[in-house]
Amino acid sequence: MHVRSLTGGLAAACLVSVSLTGGQVAAAAPHAPAARVLTYDAAGSAEFRSAVDRGAAIWNESVDAVELRPVAAGQRANIRVLADNGWPRALPTTLGNGTVYIGRQAVDQGYNTIRISAHELGHILGLPDRKPGPCSSLMSGSSAGTSCTNPYPNAAEKGEVEGNFGGALAGPAPVVRAGVIVD
Repeated sequence: MHVRSLTGGLAAACLVSVSLTGGQVAAAAPHAPAARVLTYDAAGSAEFRSAVDRGAAIWNESVDAVELRPVAAGQRANIRVLADNGWPRALPTTLGNGTVYIGRQAVDQGYNTIRISAHELGHILGLPDRKPGPCSSLMSGSSAGTSCTNPYPNAAEKGEVEGNFGGALAGPAPVVRAGVIVD
């Protein structure tokens, strides 16, 4: 569940309970930091447009610190998404900015277009490839094989993106001493 919806619900519940009891609010409900909005332009993604939109939606469902939105007409996007005949790739310029190529070569080999989109957007969000890797790791990319259709980031990948963008869910890394996590 997202922090934004949790805090919004908590605030609403507090207001309802205060109005029902006639009491006063002693402390404000916690407020989640606003998500950093990144826009993407998928006009050049050709037949992959719906896969790109779904890949962006998956990131929006998965993290709170950043939100991917289609660019408004006449505006410049943070992320350009293009289709080409090569291998899929992302060319980040800075965190949250760059170009994604949805390459037909991988699609022709049987790789899932939504997984490709989410994976390449993950690079723009600051995640590296983690190859070889299991299907449960979005950033394992092609090393998980063509049978892998999982387009969702795992908990570690979500946490890393939250940390990259200063999200409320990103806490400090646990301290490990002699193989034991120390609080």
